Amino acid sequence: MFLRKGLGVDLPLLSNQEKTRLVDALRDTYTLPELFDALGFARSSYFYHRARLRLADKYADARVAITDAFERNHRCYGYRRMRAALGRQKFSLSEKVVRRLMRQECLVVATNKRRKYGSYLGEISPAPDNLINRDFQAAAPNEKWLTDITEFQIAAGKVYLSPMIDCFDGLVVSWTIATRPDAALVNTMLDAAIEKVANSNERPVVHSDRGGHYRWPGWLSRMHNAKLIRSMSRKGCSPDNAACEGFFGRLKTELFYPRDWQATTLEQFIQAVDAYIRWYNEKRIKISLGFLSPLEYRESLGLTA
Repeated sequence: MFLRKGLGVDLPLLSNQEKTRLVDALRDTYTLPELFDALGFARSSYFYHRARLRLADKYADARVAITDAFERNHRCYGYRRMRAALGRQKFSLSEKVVRRLMRQECLVVATNKRRKYGSYLGEISPAPDNLINRDFQAAAPNEKWLTDITEFQIAAGKVYLSPMIDCFDGLVVSWTIATRPDAALVNTMLDAAIEKVANSNERPVVHSDRGGHYRWPGWLSRMHNAKLIRSMSRKGCSPDNAACEGFFGRLKTELFYPRDWQATTLEQFIQAVDAYIRWYNEKRIKISLGFLSPLEYRESLGLTA
């Protein structure tokens, strides 16, 4: 017969759907009664499960939309944000269904691998008080800004990112990306951020760690001339700038760690990081903002970036 001992088929462990598929695969070689008898499978059960298997998958279009949205959004959307993204495409699905479909399609969000760049050079000048004091909430844009530097190492070399993050909604106000962590990296970023408030009365608190970049003359003079308020974390205490660290963690988890950068040039990598930040501001859904991106959130409130 077609089933023999020792061939890896354990009949008691086969589900009825598996038996149905097996019958369909062998029915051109054996008669249905022979197959039913060998499998101990009732005729009525076969036709019931065969009909179910032949029904069209009512989630077929949703599966395509989910996979497309997952890939377009840096493979970072869990089932809650995925459900919101599908809602924009007129798919009305429960969180439970979205979670199940993502599991079936093997769409798994990457986990974080934390590696922190440090620019601390010692106490080279007096540090201002920690005015933020881990309160990363802001009632309006341009009240509290956070900044830091993070490092990426790829085969072609090292790349450094210096952003300015607004506590109001996580918007990246300005950023610079370069191959050297020098003064120009942070000063250029600060100049761009200052331009955002130059024509207003807004004077944000700018919070950083105790790195030398934020204590050198160029940074200090810019802060003074723009009448911005300095704030610094305690020595060696990264939770004091946790919201900025969180942005770095998301960026690396969603963009950097999942991809192979072996054949990527420094210029190509810089372009990829720049494109990610623009997507982050304009399109990346945030649950805390009512499933809107930072720019969409500001537009919904009648604010401009």
